[in-house]
Amino acid sequence: QEQLAESGGGLAQAGGSLRLSCVASGDIFRTYDMGWYRQAPGKEREFVAQITRSGGATHYAESVKGQFTISKDNAKNTMYLQKNNLKPDNAAIYYCNAKDVTSGALIWDQGTQVTVSS
Repeated sequence: QEQLAESGGGLAQAGGSLRLSCVASGDIFRTYDMGWYRQAPGKEREFVAQITRSGGATHYAESVKGQFTISKDNAKNTMYLQKNNLKPDNAAIYYCNAKDVTSGALIWDQGTQVTVSS
């Protein structure tokens, strides 16, 4: 059974916006911290943003602060990554991630491609 399901990637123009969504099963959404990572061609996967299971705290990579916003909708079991003022170097495969706060175990989704045209 799929535990994380991501959507919202695709092609956007530089300066535009995209919103990624990640739907999680109820148990995961309530008990795991969740976040976003990305991997650009030829580069290692890197942290983008994280939100605690309560939604009360967020953390961002320095490179996306002020440009990306992570949030969650408890009623929809969905986490979002709003990306504004897109730049070509924002292009990557974006991955939704959930982390068990007790064991540290990680769950990943399959990733979604984001392409930014200049």
